[in-house]
Amino acid sequence: MERLNQTSRVSEFILMGLSSLPEDQKPLFIIFFIIYLVTITGNLLIILAIHSDSQLQTPMYFFLSFLSFIDICFTTTIVPRMLVNFLSHKTISYAGCLTQMYFIYALGNTDSWLLVVMAFDRYVAICDPFHYVTIMSHHRCVLLVAFSCSLPHFHSLLHTLLLNQVTFCDSNIIHHFLCDFSPLVKLSCSSTFVNEIVMMIEGSVFLVTPFLCITFSYIRILLAVLKIPSAAGKCKAFSTCGSHLTVVTLFYGSIFYPLSSYTVQDRVATIVYTVLTSMLNPFIYSLRNKDMKRGLGKLLLGICSWVSLWL
Repeated sequence: MERLNQTSRVSEFILMGLSSLPEDQKPLFIIFFIIYLVTITGNLLIILAIHSDSQLQTPMYFFLSFLSFIDICFTTTIVPRMLVNFLSHKTISYAGCLTQMYFIYALGNTDSWLLVVMAFDRYVAICDPFHYVTIMSHHRCVLLVAFSCSLPHFHSLLHTLLLNQVTFCDSNIIHHFLCDFSPLVKLSCSSTFVNEIVMMIEGSVFLVTPFLCITFSYIRILLAVLKIPSAAGKCKAFSTCGSHLTVVTLFYGSIFYPLSSYTVQDRVATIVYTVLTSMLNPFIYSLRNKDMKRGLGKLLLGICSWVSLWL
């Protein structure tokens, strides 16, 4: 283990990554490079399909396009750094580490609040369909997206600034593939009492509140659907929520996985909500959605036609 002089401050950290074995680095690079390409391509196609098809200009797809954009940014905050670590040095500067943590918290929580907004959209569509157009106006949709994108930055900035007050002067080895609060706090050689209290209280509230909002929305949706007399009507109502509920389960199921000392299982759980969820979202929202399938089909047909004109 690399040790630094007790009197000196850490200027860089070493990210141990997913494996320290040299023979694992190239296979891991290939796997995550493919995942990154699929994530960028899939989410970009979703955004282009929504904005190029007039029939997809609805609040649900408006929110989905922003979710895809945030997923691209979220993955880009993490995977390129991983790819560099697989093939070359595993070091990251002090400023680079805090910057990565800031954007991971900001973008990850933006994902969470966008899922809340999408749950609210489904709630209004099913529980109050006659006032849906009025309630989910374009102006209100823009405000909801603005709220979802801005609030997490205050949360992230708070914890980043507090962590910047902590002194690191002993070990600089992070047993993880990204810069996160818990492994960084463990490396501190100064008091982290304030950091841990704020994370325990404010951080927990900020994490649990979106989940509770989504849960409340789906309880109301379930009660409304159970009042529908026909089985076909119930199935149709539930089908509009299937994709969103799948993403929520995948996202929060991995976030609430109990982390201990960053074992292999802990790192896999982190990969699920930081990398795999962003890759799977386009598939989940398109495979069971006829409108999205049609929109993607038209987009790909247009791209093929454009390419054929240049060949």
